[in-house]
Amino acid sequence: MSHSVHLKPVLMSGEVVAGAMVFEFFTPGISRILANAGARFAIYDMEHTGMGFETLKWLFATTGGLNMASMVRVPTGGYTWIARALDLGARGVMVPMVETASQAEELVRACRYPPVGRRGAAFGFAQCDYLGGSVVEKIDDYHARTLLIAQIETERGLQNVEEIASVEGVDVLWVGHFDLSNFMGIPGQFDHPDFLAAMQHVADVAKKHGKIAGFMATDKSWIERAKSMGYSMLAAGTDTGLLQQALGQLVQAIDMKKPS
Repeated sequence: MSHSVHLKPVLMSGEVVAGAMVFEFFTPGISRILANAGARFAIYDMEHTGMGFETLKWLFATTGGLNMASMVRVPTGGYTWIARALDLGARGVMVPMVETASQAEELVRACRYPPVGRRGAAFGFAQCDYLGGSVVEKIDDYHARTLLIAQIETERGLQNVEEIASVEGVDVLWVGHFDLSNFMGIPGQFDHPDFLAAMQHVADVAKKHGKIAGFMATDKSWIERAKSMGYSMLAAGTDTGLLQQALGQLVQAIDMKKPS
């Protein structure tokens, strides 16, 4: 059996869980740095970054022994992207722009072995730390640990969110706020009443269907707003934004002129 980090049951219990999304710093130490900061999950981004599978496999290997679930946002919901990421050891897969129930059903099939799904078998490799053991037990373990995160970030996804949430095997509804505001015709207007109503609606639908609502919050006010709406899987900021902000504050302190 693999030495799994089982975050999924914790999330599904409704506990608020903090983690991180990583867009730039694909380095040997990033996983431990995040875990030391208290992150319970890390989502490494393949959609916007150009990161490939070999780097992803290496990143997953660096999370061994950490109390942190390593996940990935794939560029699209195709079977090859999802199955390969899971074979490399992903504890969860985030899929952008999920818009229909039929699309969500395809994603579930890609994440699950028969008879639940149509995922191809690759036992004894990275996803189970190259260990042997009962294949039946491994399948049960993978199904128990694997999170499927569907991003609701288009007007079509928002319109069909009830149907998407009703699909068994979808675990998390995650609002992609920049894309959602773009597709709603109010780009970047995160205080717009329509956007706030959309965010609340996704959280309410998630709760109604026994799913988790997820969000990437870039500051404390966003964290409080999202938590008050019912979001319980929260990524804290972006790696690039946090470094730039923290460094900028120190640079400003260095550049301050002494009082004359």
